[in-house]
Amino acid sequence: METTVDTALPSISPSELSARIGRADTPLLLDVRRREKFAAADRLLPGARYCPPEEVAAFARREAPRECVVYCVYGHHVSQDAARTLRDAGWDARFLEGGIAGGEDGVDRLQDIARWRETPLPSVRKRPDLGVTGERPSRWITRARPKIDRIACPWLIRRFIDPRAQFFYVPEAEVFAQARELGAVAYDLPEAPITHVWERCSFDALLEAFDLHGPALAALATIVRGADTSRPEIAPQSAGLLALSLGLSRLHADDHAMLQQALPLYDALYAWCRDVPGETHSWRAHDAAAAKALA
Repeated sequence: METTVDTALPSISPSELSARIGRADTPLLLDVRRREKFAAADRLLPGARYCPPEEVAAFARREAPRECVVYCVYGHHVSQDAARTLRDAGWDARFLEGGIAGGEDGVDRLQDIARWRETPLPSVRKRPDLGVTGERPSRWITRARPKIDRIACPWLIRRFIDPRAQFFYVPEAEVFAQARELGAVAYDLPEAPITHVWERCSFDALLEAFDLHGPALAALATIVRGADTSRPEIAPQSAGLLALSLGLSRLHADDHAMLQQALPLYDALYAWCRDVPGETHSWRAHDAAAAKALA
């Protein structure tokens, strides 16, 4: 066995990165697997952007420096070299310990592999047919005047699928024609690639299309489904989401402005689903008076 982790180079563990994924402040995830490895793989880390290792130096000069997590297959020299290159260019770059595979059997230490694989990282399925491979921004189009699903879906795409995604809101009669013209994926209307299936809404369809799982996303999907399909009884939070969504629609005549204002709402809902679903708020102002009355 040999250790292949450069302890002098800043790194991040899978458990640390997992806690950051899906948030508004998630660092840029840069996939630097060699071209043949990347092409053969059918999955990415959520929202990852692909850059071949030989192009990292040019990427570092072209893009504005920011926080970045670099990963390859096993977390060995490919991602470590890329992280060094980015750091030399002024980036706050770290490499992912163990890579997307959680270490290499027979090479990395058994205790390291066990630690890296203890918290499996979420990942998404590549969907070239939907324009999502990590190589270029995807495009999505739907009918104008969004309320719930047509805001929830862009949130899910931005946070878990493609942070660079572009969204278009157009009159319903123009959606499919403009989808062809723009090379965009239509969603949330009949006959679209991503849309309602029986009682499940387009948010559910996106989760299935990209093979996204996890209790927090499942809980959020239930809230969205209840609000979007007039079934607030399936989640207590659905009625609140419906009210807030209708209110935002009244406040913003511009659909993209509404989307930007609604993203923090979904960030908050997801944070609640992930971190504090059992937490409640209690008001104790009358406790002293009640105790006095019973005395």
